[in-house]
Amino acid sequence: MPHRITIARYRGDGPVGPVYWPPGDPVAALVSETVRTVRDRTGAEVTSTAQIIASPGLDCPAQSRITLPSGRVTTALHISPHTAPGLPVPQSTEVFCE
Repeated sequence: MPHRITIARYRGDGPVGPVYWPPGDPVAALVSETVRTVRDRTGAEVTSTAQIIASPGLDCPAQSRITLPSGRVTTALHISPHTAPGLPVPQSTEVFCE
């Protein structure tokens, strides 16, 4: 994976807005900053301006803040684990970002 991203994992809502864990160590990923229409965690159609492919088991809850290799900070809209037990394809986690 040629890129590195940093994730500040979403903890929940506090009295003044969203609360995040401190950013973790950089994570290897493949980042594509393209515009696509996707569905968020509520099922609403939204525009994703970045898509990330990372190793399986990536800990990135929806609404987490992600710093992309370009330095842009975005928010995770939807996380999709891809597994195919018994098939000769790689497992991964795909993250669609705001």
